[in-house]
Amino acid sequence: MVPPPGPGLTELELDEEGRPSRPLRILDLDALSPDQVGEATEAATLGTPALVGVTRVRPTESTDPLLEALTCTLVAVPNLTDRDLPRTCVTVPDLDRAVAALRATAEASPCATLTLVGLLRLTAEARVADGLLAESLAYSMLLAGPEFLAWRERTPRRAIPPAAEPVRLFRVGDTLHVVLNRPDRHNAFDRGIRDGIVEAMGLCELDDSISAVELSGAGPSFSSGGDLDEFGTTPHVAAAHLIRLRQSAGYSVHRVADRVRAVVHGSCIGAGIEVPAFAGRLDASDDARFQLPELRMGLVPGAGGTVSITRRVGRWRTAYLALRAEPVDVTTAIAWGLVDSRV
Repeated sequence: MVPPPGPGLTELELDEEGRPSRPLRILDLDALSPDQVGEATEAATLGTPALVGVTRVRPTESTDPLLEALTCTLVAVPNLTDRDLPRTCVTVPDLDRAVAALRATAEASPCATLTLVGLLRLTAEARVADGLLAESLAYSMLLAGPEFLAWRERTPRRAIPPAAEPVRLFRVGDTLHVVLNRPDRHNAFDRGIRDGIVEAMGLCELDDSISAVELSGAGPSFSSGGDLDEFGTTPHVAAAHLIRLRQSAGYSVHRVADRVRAVVHGSCIGAGIEVPAFAGRLDASDDARFQLPELRMGLVPGAGGTVSITRRVGRWRTAYLALRAEPVDVTTAIAWGLVDSRV
């Protein structure tokens, strides 16, 4: 644990290569005096590292400003659920294990972790278009960073089988059905799926007779996230940024969100939750699992998740989801507000 507030609590420490040496700090809220709560709040507001609070008692209103300033807060109280807590907090059964999991992610990808922490502070408050711009800049920068390049080197690319119809469209009455259609790849989010969603939502914008859009996926999963064999294949990171802005599936869904219902199931990883989270309504089956694994690749969510998910669950639970890097189930997703209901 990091000691109570004092010099260096949120100081950015870099090694000779500019790599953060302590990207995540843990603040024991139970050890703070009332005066120290104020000091910690000020430090957390100005600080750069990820600063995670931990407590074994239910937070009170007096600590709300501090909880809002932190990256997130882990609460270990028996019989307390996330529904009982503000969006700044996440309940965990074992503080030590939860802290170890978050620390492992942060220490493996410190540059991506600190980029995410700063990015979420921006995207949580920005307009959707501005948030997507900031996210794309951050993601594209990290594509040229050592953490992503190391992941790419140890993750060999494979040939990508062509998909004749990566997104299938059909209409029933005034409802346009948009179905991700790469079931053999768990609907891995590639250029074909991205462009197909953009085109479908553009059609909805142009056709007022489409009163509803249902976004779903064929096969065992809604989407296993970005197709890993495509990662890092753009000519250069500036091109990656410009393409992401021009062909944003998330923004295309956002533009017609009041007509879009996403129905997800199975694996909903990375883009597989970031994009449907823009829909006006998001429903999920009991087998749905939600995960943001990008930090493990030296990246941040890049399909709009720092914008769409923060608007549903807040930046704190978004940070936890990314740092934890493990799936959460549909019960947790509903408690957080990530999912509206079961189907």
